[in-house]
Amino acid sequence: MNTSSLKPYSKAIVKLLKGVVEYKDAVWNDILQYQTDIQEYVGIIGLELIVKKDEGFAYLKQAILEDGYTIHLVTRRQLGFEVSVILLVLRQLLEEFEMNPTDSQANDKYITTAQIIEEVELFLPSKFNQVKFKQDLKNYIAKVVELGFLIEWQPNENSEPRYKIHRIIKEKVTLDDLNEFKKKIEDYGASVKSV
Repeated sequence: MNTSSLKPYSKAIVKLLKGVVEYKDAVWNDILQYQTDIQEYVGIIGLELIVKKDEGFAYLKQAILEDGYTIHLVTRRQLGFEVSVILLVLRQLLEEFEMNPTDSQANDKYITTAQIIEEVELFLPSKFNQVKFKQDLKNYIAKVVELGFLIEWQPNENSEPRYKIHRIIKEKVTLDDLNEFKKKIEDYGASVKSV
């Protein structure tokens, strides 16, 4: 292969195609420096470069075409109810943290498995099988980690794993999504009570 055709931002594009790139990554400065060039390059295949400099990350998003659709480069995945609830809880916790940070020095929101359980229980309908949910919680959290919304953080071997809530969740789960899902859960709870 002739490497003379590689661009100085080629590695950055490859990293972006694989997922979210954070400010700590070696290609972060390339993304900032060559933002216009990268956008031109990925725009050819219907992608849009999103750089959240203040939040410290960048990612690629499918561009919306004039007819309101995309070119379907990326397949949308249906998430189960349980994973959706966890995502919504995480999104709400991040929103609350940003509005009232508990530690003025903290830039990131961390959460433990026990805290996830405690918060999720508030969202679950009363007739929901919470025992099964708790048994499967490890799998649901692993799915959320795989999706890139949580980053596992374990300071030492003896402590409970903690997770950093990645700010990309704000881009993928909007406040409108959060409010709509809360409404659906309330409606579901009301319909179960009336039966």
